[in-house]
Amino acid sequence: MKKLILGIAAMAMLSLTVAAQPVKGVPAKVKSAFSQKFSKATDVKWGKEGKTEWEAEFKLGGKSYSANFDNQGTWKETEYSIPENEIPATVKTSFEKKYAAYKMKGTDVSETPKGKVYEITVVKGNKKMEVAFDTNGKIVKD
Repeated sequence: MKKLILGIAAMAMLSLTVAAQPVKGVPAKVKSAFSQKFSKATDVKWGKEGKTEWEAEFKLGGKSYSANFDNQGTWKETEYSIPENEIPATVKTSFEKKYAAYKMKGTDVSETPKGKVYEITVVKGNKKMEVAFDTNGKIVKD
């Protein structure tokens, strides 16, 4: 019985160690594209997002970011959180007009080659949803 328990404990430790290992095999094109776009990034950790996309989680200017690249090194998206006081006035005004009864519970910025959107998580009672606004305050997802 003692050997069984030790064996299970050893397997658990091994699986945790394996899970904590950094992802290997990030294509050189992806690493190069990341380095060019985010040359001052620190604490970079890579993960796989599907079969053809890589995600880097990193720090930049004191904030936490994530950025996605395809296998060829083409940048797809960058996301980061911002405090409510950094939301542009156009977005805040639009939010307050349509969602006055809701409370903000978090704001992320999503940048893609198509542009930037502000994703705001809103809550009203038990209802929680995410609303996205473009930089002009136009709702692009609700």
